[in-house]
Amino acid sequence: MRRLRLAVMAVLALSVSTTAPRAFAQGQTVTGAVETSPGGTTNVPIPGADTVLDRRVRDVSQRLRCPVCQGESIQESPAELAAQMKGVVREQLAAGKSEQDVLNYFLAKYGDWILLEPRAEGINLLVYWIPVIFMLIGGVVLFMTVKKWIKPRPVAGAADDVAPDAAAPAGAELNHV
Repeated sequence: MRRLRLAVMAVLALSVSTTAPRAFAQGQTVTGAVETSPGGTTNVPIPGADTVLDRRVRDVSQRLRCPVCQGESIQESPAELAAQMKGVVREQLAAGKSEQDVLNYFLAKYGDWILLEPRAEGINLLVYWIPVIFMLIGGVVLFMTVKKWIKPRPVAGAADDVAPDAAAPAGAELNHV
């Protein structure tokens, strides 16, 4: 009887620990498929409960750089800070902010560095235009090289290369034959 009671308690403890460990750790409450933010102002759906919100969180999270992991987005990063940042993204999107508002929040907090893809403005335009400029220069160089290759080369000993005085006797010999 005692073993059965311990087994039931272990199963209950395991089920509680797998449903909402993050919410309890951050002082949030879980009701059904909704988390309440620590201030109690926003009901944030648990990941997997709202597929549209999950997709939006994933889209925004893929555009933000993880401050801990080198070159990874917060969507891909296993770091705890990335998980917290994804929670902030989820909370702000659930509160009704647009994706651009969320990105602006992280830009104000971390600067341009936080974006995996730099904005196309100011000095960042070089990142977008330098490859195009190099492709154009490469195309012109390739065109000039091909044009030089296919241009007919003068044959050595041709009439154009021979001086007019030297060509006259050869022509004279042909007339005599």
